[in-house]
Amino acid sequence: MFRFITKNPTPQQLAMISAVNIGGMTLIAVLLIKLILPSALAWWMVIAFPLISFGSSYYTIHESLRLFIYRKIKLIYKSIHRLKAPVGGSPTNVNMRDHIIDQVEEEVVEWAQDWTKEIKLLKEMEEYRREFLGNVSHELKTPIFNIQGYLETLLDGAMENPEIAKKYLKRANSNASRMANIVEDLGYVSKFEAGKISLDLERFNLHELAQEVLEDMELSASQKEIKLEFKDRNPKPLWVMADRSNIQRVLINLVSNSIKYGRKGGKTLIGFYDLDKNVLLEISDNGRGIAQEHIPRLFERFYRVDKGRSRADGGSGLGLAIVKHIVEAHNQTINVRSRADVGSTFGFTLQKA
Repeated sequence: MFRFITKNPTPQQLAMISAVNIGGMTLIAVLLIKLILPSALAWWMVIAFPLISFGSSYYTIHESLRLFIYRKIKLIYKSIHRLKAPVGGSPTNVNMRDHIIDQVEEEVVEWAQDWTKEIKLLKEMEEYRREFLGNVSHELKTPIFNIQGYLETLLDGAMENPEIAKKYLKRANSNASRMANIVEDLGYVSKFEAGKISLDLERFNLHELAQEVLEDMELSASQKEIKLEFKDRNPKPLWVMADRSNIQRVLINLVSNSIKYGRKGGKTLIGFYDLDKNVLLEISDNGRGIAQEHIPRLFERFYRVDKGRSRADGGSGLGLAIVKHIVEAHNQTINVRSRADVGSTFGFTLQKA
């Protein structure tokens, strides 16, 4: 009889169905009385009683459902919606013509999904925090223990031997410098993440800056017989708008890594590419390369592809994290392509001036 009603009727539709049923039963009852006792009821009563029954039933059921929904379901609906709505937003009214049950179900499912994502994110952040603290502790522990060992040896009598004393003092100083670098880089990363470092943008020649960096790194490259070259022998001036000192730090870090992890007798090449409004600078080497499973985490703080060899090579483990922060602070991107035992290419973009 009521196939036109949806699978999940609204409260208004439920009240209508019930009222029609009650009105129909009243009509049947009145007709039976009229047939059995014709003089007991007038014909206007036969019409009036079912209509009155329908109207009163509809009103009573409708109001009962409204009170139930407003006191129960609406409270849940509005509570969830209030949690999801922006601060200062207007309260939501529940319309009895709407499919409130369906809406509540949808809201609960969506709310649960949002909370699941948030809980997952909080767990990931907590895991990252634990890993970060563990990495900081591990990075600082090694130089601290080294310094402690050297000083204890000196105090135990090694001071009497000038040659040994000088050697151990140099090693202690080297480890102290490593600790200072770690603390300095940590502060630098923290300031970037907190937005406390402002960029000093200026117009400068990127090729000229890269040339300066290669000249500064020439000595360390020569010790591993690595050649530092430009892909284009005579590159044209490339004017960019960026923070020169910070971009210099990016170049020094990337070129230094290419030397540190390069092959003896290998090459480090710098290439420039015109990308309309931006310039792409790439630093390539034919060194040991990086396995693909390490690429996604390469720019994380203290993440090391080869923990043992990386620490032996020195460094704070924060270089690439700083590089990423500097590039992203310029609203630009950095990427890496690499294959194990083939080499790596780091590239980043800068805005043209």
